[in-house]
Amino acid sequence: MDEQALLGLNPNADADFRQRALAYFEQLKISQDAWQVCAEALAQSIYSDDHIKFFCFQVLEHQVKFKYSELTEVQQQLIRETLITWLQAQMLNPQPEKTFIRNKAAQVFALLFVTEYLTKWPKFFFDILSVVDLNPRGVDMYLRILMAVDAELVDRDVVHTSEASYFFANTLLKDTMREQCIPSLVESWYQILQNYQYNNSELTCQCLEVVGAYVSWIDLSLIANERFINMLLGHMSVEVLREEACDCLFEIVNKGMDPIDKTKLVESLCQVLQSAGLFSIDQEDDVDFLARFSKLVNGMGQALIASWTKLIKNGDMKSAQDTLQAIEAKVALMLQLLIHEDDDISSNIIGFCYDYLHILKQLSALSDQQKANVEAIMLAVMKKLTYDEEYNFENEGEDEAMFVEYRKQLKLLLDRLAQVSPELLLASVRRVFNTTLQNWQTTRFMEVEVAIRLLYMLAEALPVSHGAHFSGDVTKATALQDMMRTLVTSGVSAYQHTSVTLEFFETVVRYEKFFAVEPQHIPTVLMAFLDHRGLRHTSPKVRSRTAYLFSRFVKSLNKQMNPFIEDVLNRIQDLMELSPPENGYQALLSSDDQLFIYETAGVLIVNSEYSAERKQVLMRNLLTPLMEKFKVLLEKLMMAQDEDRQMALADCLNHAVGFASRTSKAFSNKQTVKQCGCSEVYLDCLQTFLPALSCPLQKEVLRSGVRTFLHRMIICLEEEVLPFIPSASEHMLKDCEAKDLQEFIPLINQITAKFKTQVSPFLQQMFMPLLHAIFEVLLLPAEENDQSAALEKQMLRRSYFAFLQTVTGSGMSEVIANQGAENVERVLFTVIQGAVDYPDPIAQKTCFIILSKLVELWGGKDGPVGFADFVYKHIVPACFLAPLKQTFDLADAQTVLALSECAVTLKTIHLKRGPECIQYLQQEYLPSLQVAPEIIQEFCQALQQPDAKVFKNYLKV
Repeated sequence: MDEQALLGLNPNADADFRQRALAYFEQLKISQDAWQVCAEALAQSIYSDDHIKFFCFQVLEHQVKFKYSELTEVQQQLIRETLITWLQAQMLNPQPEKTFIRNKAAQVFALLFVTEYLTKWPKFFFDILSVVDLNPRGVDMYLRILMAVDAELVDRDVVHTSEASYFFANTLLKDTMREQCIPSLVESWYQILQNYQYNNSELTCQCLEVVGAYVSWIDLSLIANERFINMLLGHMSVEVLREEACDCLFEIVNKGMDPIDKTKLVESLCQVLQSAGLFSIDQEDDVDFLARFSKLVNGMGQALIASWTKLIKNGDMKSAQDTLQAIEAKVALMLQLLIHEDDDISSNIIGFCYDYLHILKQLSALSDQQKANVEAIMLAVMKKLTYDEEYNFENEGEDEAMFVEYRKQLKLLLDRLAQVSPELLLASVRRVFNTTLQNWQTTRFMEVEVAIRLLYMLAEALPVSHGAHFSGDVTKATALQDMMRTLVTSGVSAYQHTSVTLEFFETVVRYEKFFAVEPQHIPTVLMAFLDHRGLRHTSPKVRSRTAYLFSRFVKSLNKQMNPFIEDVLNRIQDLMELSPPENGYQALLSSDDQLFIYETAGVLIVNSEYSAERKQVLMRNLLTPLMEKFKVLLEKLMMAQDEDRQMALADCLNHAVGFASRTSKAFSNKQTVKQCGCSEVYLDCLQTFLPALSCPLQKEVLRSGVRTFLHRMIICLEEEVLPFIPSASEHMLKDCEAKDLQEFIPLINQITAKFKTQVSPFLQQMFMPLLHAIFEVLLLPAEENDQSAALEKQMLRRSYFAFLQTVTGSGMSEVIANQGAENVERVLFTVIQGAVDYPDPIAQKTCFIILSKLVELWGGKDGPVGFADFVYKHIVPACFLAPLKQTFDLADAQTVLALSECAVTLKTIHLKRGPECIQYLQQEYLPSLQVAPEIIQEFCQALQQPDAKVFKNYLKV
């Protein structure tokens, strides 16, 4: 071996050595006999360096995995012997190998097993067992090999090639193992457990893990019998073994079997566990064990519920009743685990709890005990929803994220409780809510938060259509109305904790229909939003969320906001100031939050009952400061030398345009803008913002903002925008990149689709300049491995075809036709190329849509000169060449759509050209592809069917 290269295997080696080692590994993988050198090194223990030993196993692994069939019988025998020799050496070495080497060796053994067991090495396991006997190091390797074999055969996390063949081969392997060696393997496990359970906990745990892994696919009676179960239950009271024993029992309980047998198995386990004192949770302080135990109880509970469901389905009411009693007997234990202060323990039992409630939902009437159980679950959920002291609200990390996930699970339980007993849930929440809010000033934040949270959660737990919580069922409406009244009048919005503040605003917005019933509370809530409790809170997180919620609140109240409009606009004025890009200035709201405030201001003005003149004045007051700032900042940008300063100014300019755009969201169309008398203000904005397009600095940022504004104005001002479009387009096409073009094309598509023939002259004029810009970018050379450049080009190509689709689909094919013969031909060829050459089904689909449309428009007898020729020479072949490509994958949904459009193209050609098309296919084109006459006949018959679906389906097959 290349000793110098091997130095690079050490993780501490420098980069050059490591690079050389990698290259050496690649070289050995392709070499014919390098594996033999590695095999010899392992068999004779030539190297003591761990990284070299691991490296040798990697080379062997590659040989067995990818090149085994190329070896002769003798060479294959050598690999088997090498592994067995290495295994024998393990028991004599003074020190055991490192774990990572043992695991890699086990993987190689497992790969060899999968390859050879059915043919050349049926005694695989017996050979290994005869070598290792009960030697602890040998047993360790034997158990690792078993886990690696299970991973190869069963583990869905391992990625395998071709699923169907993999499944078939594995089924055969497992069947053969069940027949030939599983009973002996199980016997060996029993011996290992018996031998080591008191003096080697590590091996015992490893063996328990093996039993748990294999139980899912071997005969259960081999494990679920008295001697095995008693031993496992014995392990449940040994501290170092009980976690693994728990997992092993869980796998046994999880195994699919007859419902009556399953009930018996679970019950017998429970009796023993109970008599061993494991059901009394309170004395137990080992949370890691309890988390596993909770998972086991959850498994037993869910297994019994699955049995009950099957028995009910089979009509065996007597056994179902017995099983239900068994389930009920576990509820007390389930509740102890659910209420446990450790969330992992609680989380592990939620599945059983959820399924138990599902059973109760199906029963016609609940017993007193069952009602008590429901109430106990409800109290447990309410208690467990509460934040603990350690929760860090300002800097949420992994623990906090886990609690948020856990809360989501509890919410599902609460929703299920509501289905079982909505009245009970409502009464319980009301009791907790009222008690807590009466004394909120002296109550801890987490209890106040959870009380409001429960009210918030009722909205989804007791669903109604369109948030109509305050009409319909009188009891429910009254209860919710009382709680909402308490929430907004109690003063709890002033509680000094962010979690309570946020929960208050979230709840107010969720129950916005309450304010239609009791509008007298609107001013109180508006003030909370506008002062230090909301938009001016000390916490940026609260301010940010409140900005969004305030916008939703105002929109939902609509006309009820009328009395407060001017006051609100005055109060939010300072929040809308454009933050200057000067260092150190700390605005209350981020620019993203300010977008919501601008939208809110727009909504307030537009939905008000003021006259058009008044609305226009208010809108001017809102937008003029932005325009003035914009002009000043644009001048500053033109002068700025420093790149960071330029970026800061460009961002600020972009925010100004974004805010103006956002105010227009209050308008749905031109009609509403006209009625408010606001067209003029927005036209002024347009004239203010468009000069930014000719700024040579920070083009990408500025163009992006102005483009978005133009999109909005096309909706709000319609044809009044048209005079601005030509010069704007001209600027946006100057030295642009793929991304610029990709974002510019949708704007042109929007204009084309909306104004159609109105913009025909403009489109004809800019058609070729736009295409030249696109082709120029597409033809730019790129690095071979530059993924992002390739993706950008692919997206631009799609945008280009989408543009052609919009033009042809809007009845504007003359725009293309008037570009001169040479240009028309060039465009048509790009579409043919897009349909056939690029393996991008989305673009291919678009190209076939364009071709169909052009054939429909130009393919008749009076079409442009030479087009019929083009149809036969290029469009027809494209319809065959595209689906014949290797990359055309019908397992992909987009490709199926592309094929469907390809069928439409052929149907359209037949429709426009009639029998001439069939004649061409029968006599010229299809014979040139060496297609058999009977298939040509079949194809042409399908094409002539009046129902297009028939041909589409034929083409798919």
